[in-house]
Amino acid sequence: MTTHELRESRLVIDDEGIAVFEHLRPEARNPLSMALRSDYADMVERVRTDGARVLVLAGGGGAFCGGADVKTMHARLSDGTQAAGVRERLLDMHQWLQRLRDLEMPVIAAVDGPAWGGGFALALCADFILATPRASFCMVFLRIGALPDMGAIHMLPRAVGLMRAKELLMTGRRIDAEEALRLGFVLSLHSPQTLQRDALAMARRFLAAPRVALGLTKRLTNRAYELDSTELAELEACAQVACLIEPDHADALGRFVRREPMRYDWDRRDPPAG
Repeated sequence: MTTHELRESRLVIDDEGIAVFEHLRPEARNPLSMALRSDYADMVERVRTDGARVLVLAGGGGAFCGGADVKTMHARLSDGTQAAGVRERLLDMHQWLQRLRDLEMPVIAAVDGPAWGGGFALALCADFILATPRASFCMVFLRIGALPDMGAIHMLPRAVGLMRAKELLMTGRRIDAEEALRLGFVLSLHSPQTLQRDALAMARRFLAAPRVALGLTKRLTNRAYELDSTELAELEACAQVACLIEPDHADALGRFVRREPMRYDWDRRDPPAG
């Protein structure tokens, strides 16, 4: 197990390859400060190089991420530096956001409490959002006279459809956990006491998956709304070649022929060892 204490967060990667990245400023609702943004950039690189196979994003202390550090924004406005370098900072931020979305491993967001503004956008970067009944989501940007950023305008329509995304982005209204589940961007609800345990249990079930095939499945699915069927077919063909030369494929075929349990079978709670 390796632990990385970052500026406002902690990254722990266990010996199985499950990485947990936890925000650590709950007294301020884990704001998306410049320090936390820097932590995300560091974390994405560490999980890519340190043997992680599944990533869990979590907020400590009953808050996932309350959004921008508004006090810092107000201070910059007061001293006249608020607009300085905004474009450059956002473009830099989109570099690690894209790397986070492109990680060729499952990413699970465990959301307890508020995921507002940039915190909502961070949760949408995950492949799966698990939430507690006290979770809430809000595209709060317009309340402070700002444009929804951090890729929210790109990701939310893909999660809930164009008209509903416009409504959520343009009204900035609060969404509770039950509505988030109905809208389909939250996968399941869990008690606050079991949320992280359930997220880790889900992560552990992915460990038996064929790593290359799983990663490429995610990568191509992420582009499903951006490519036409011909372009996607070309990528599919190339990706399939990469999968079929992997030992995982040969192992699965051998197990099928020998009528042995498959190593990766989501319906089985007890995948074979080895």
